[in-house]
Amino acid sequence: MQSPPRTNTLDNLEAFLQQPNIESSPAWEFIQGKAQQKPMPTLFHSRLQRNLVNQINNRTQSYEAIQELRCIVPPLSPVPDIAIIQQDRLSDEDGPFQGSPDWLIEIRSPNQSMLDLQSKILHCLSNGTLLAWLIDIQRRQIWVWEKQELPLIYAGNDQLPTLDNISDFTVETIIALTQQQA
Repeated sequence: MQSPPRTNTLDNLEAFLQQPNIESSPAWEFIQGKAQQKPMPTLFHSRLQRNLVNQINNRTQSYEAIQELRCIVPPLSPVPDIAIIQQDRLSDEDGPFQGSPDWLIEIRSPNQSMLDLQSKILHCLSNGTLLAWLIDIQRRQIWVWEKQELPLIYAGNDQLPTLDNISDFTVETIIALTQQQA
């Protein structure tokens, strides 16, 4: 499969979005002026993603957690592992989400750069995201940004901040979701 063209200008976000294969699995993102494909998720990554979406959606009516939803946050087009968006911000029409999610969750793959993930998170935070988690399964840590504050690193039984008063998420309960089968 041919990759989308590499581009270096804001105008090329529209050209990127017109590429036919950007929704193939794993999805393509437009980050830092270039097209890059997300890493193929591992078993634990996939389980965590599915189980966490289900847990969040079961605990709130105000927000919806969605896996791999393309967001348009010019000049970027990130595809967070999980985007949590207030219900009234979601369109009745199909397509990418126009804007930054209210809360985004990234799950670091073993070969993924922390710097690249943090850059994507910071861009979304500077464009309206209120909360971001960066989950590092191997280190059993979760980096958390609230609004535009510096990140805090949580581990063990640390209680994690959420939106909509969703409670009872600790790092250990999140990491345990990697073992939970359907």
